[in-house]
Amino acid sequence: MERRKYGSTDLEVSVLGFGGAEIGGLGTPDVHSAGLELKEVEKLLGSALDAGLNVIDTAECYRDSEEKIGAAVSHRRYEYYLFTKCGHNPGFDLPNWDPAMLEMSIDRSLRRLRTDYLDVVHLHSCSEEVLRSGEVIEALQKAKEKGKVRYIGYSGDHKDAEYAVKCGAFDSLMTSINIADQEAIDLTIPEARERGMGVTIKRPVANAVWRFDAMPDQTYYHDYWERLKQLNYRFLHGSSSEIAGTALRFALSVPGVHTAIVGTANPERWSENATLLEEGNLPPEQYEIIRARWKEVAPSDWVGLE
Repeated sequence: MERRKYGSTDLEVSVLGFGGAEIGGLGTPDVHSAGLELKEVEKLLGSALDAGLNVIDTAECYRDSEEKIGAAVSHRRYEYYLFTKCGHNPGFDLPNWDPAMLEMSIDRSLRRLRTDYLDVVHLHSCSEEVLRSGEVIEALQKAKEKGKVRYIGYSGDHKDAEYAVKCGAFDSLMTSINIADQEAIDLTIPEARERGMGVTIKRPVANAVWRFDAMPDQTYYHDYWERLKQLNYRFLHGSSSEIAGTALRFALSVPGVHTAIVGTANPERWSENATLLEEGNLPPEQYEIIRARWKEVAPSDWVGLE
């Protein structure tokens, strides 16, 4: 599987990364709320690593995702980069974004993931107001100085992400980009690229909402479903695998993007996705057609989705 240098860091990341929300029962409503059993996680992550993925992304608020990842693949720690997120406060008697809580949260993530360092820790959807205070950034910088974290980053979208990129404090940006969510291509990615930041894309296949002929019941899908109905790209009339391939290749064709996080509960998905990416980036003319259609149709309130 293709690997890309992660901005100015020394990480060489696979273009596909594993998203750990479903492991804990979060993410798409297709996954049971209790999450996956450990045996399922072992099979899922084992197949991902075997397929050449070397990025595993999770978060402290994804229920027991960190514990399951640690139990399943900590013995293969040398094979992957470990990304997690912090800022929310599950289980601590301190408010969100409190610097002491962030330190405690990172320490807990290390224990849960059965590792003595994290490759990247992202602040998880932190507002510009909180970022401007500087305390959360200082807390992550201290964790980096102590060797708990190799690189620090910001995960989020829209104006909050714009400030995070421009403030110059972060090594990494995680943000939404897909065929139904392109604000970041102009708002944050060029600046992040100029600053040498590693860029991770979430929701790269727009939650695969093209699967639904009618508006799904779950609100999780509604924004992207409505957007794609209006965008009505020609390729949306192809087979599901062709659409998925075009969508994934589009996200990875954005200049400055290094890896795309995909969540799944299906161990076979990794080899399927690897096949979809065998042709590499989209041809420039196909990429520009998608971009032109977005610019023609998208109103100003189609901002990046968390």
